[in-house]
Amino acid sequence: MPRYEMLSRREIPGMRASCQLAAQTLQMIAEHIRPGITTNEIDRLVDTFIRDHGAYPSPLNYRGFPKSVCTSINEVVCHGIPEDRALLDGDIINVDVTCTLPSEHGYFGDTSATFYVGEPDPMAIHVTEVARQALEIGIAQVQPGNTVGDIGFAIQQFVESKGCSVVRDFTGHGIGRTFHTEPSIPHFGRPGHGPRLKRGMIFTIEPMVNLGAWQCDVLDDDWTAVTRDRSLSAQFEHTMMVTRSGVDVLTRRDALLPHSEDLPFAKLGPLSVPAAFATPEA
Repeated sequence: MPRYEMLSRREIPGMRASCQLAAQTLQMIAEHIRPGITTNEIDRLVDTFIRDHGAYPSPLNYRGFPKSVCTSINEVVCHGIPEDRALLDGDIINVDVTCTLPSEHGYFGDTSATFYVGEPDPMAIHVTEVARQALEIGIAQVQPGNTVGDIGFAIQQFVESKGCSVVRDFTGHGIGRTFHTEPSIPHFGRPGHGPRLKRGMIFTIEPMVNLGAWQCDVLDDDWTAVTRDRSLSAQFEHTMMVTRSGVDVLTRRDALLPHSEDLPFAKLGPLSVPAAFATPEA
């Protein structure tokens, strides 16, 4: 049987604080998403903001990762390494933020969102909004007694009904004082299968949705994952805790993300954003 990291009641406020710092970091970087900014500039902004708040940018040097944030553009599924490449009008980019608060022996907060750079085309909008809704649908399955398979099944059914595919190679994960731990949260599956959710479990849901086929390749840098058919890919992520009656989304933000959630076609659900901002049809 896998062992799950279960935080004590006294530890939960520290975990929540780290998750909120990750959310605030994502909110900060959203203001800078525009054509012409480089992903190295995004990396520097994230690194400075996190350190200025007494935390550490968790990806930096994690298993050799060379930067402080993951920036995944267009066909990059996840783990894109920041570089001097400038964002172009029409790109989509996922920015994946994780921080450790406090910086030594702290808690990990993990969240990501996909942003539109300039004017997106209809296919970019489609895959991004399907991914956004897929996260909401997955969160809705989080309650005591449900299984990990219930989460994956709900996400997969929705995504495939929209003509897209769900990446199999990368999953959500348990998190707390450890960056990645059990349970693994696949974004595909069968209802009633896998570990059963229990009050106090903390994990991420982070569906990666491809416009084409689900298969991925990892480039020679041993990090950057791209769609095998080079179709567009989008992702959204929250960290959450199973509660007595449902779910507490620890990385939920107080305001909408510019260049992502503030656009008229964004499909916003009440579990991912404050209910006042949710779109009725989402």
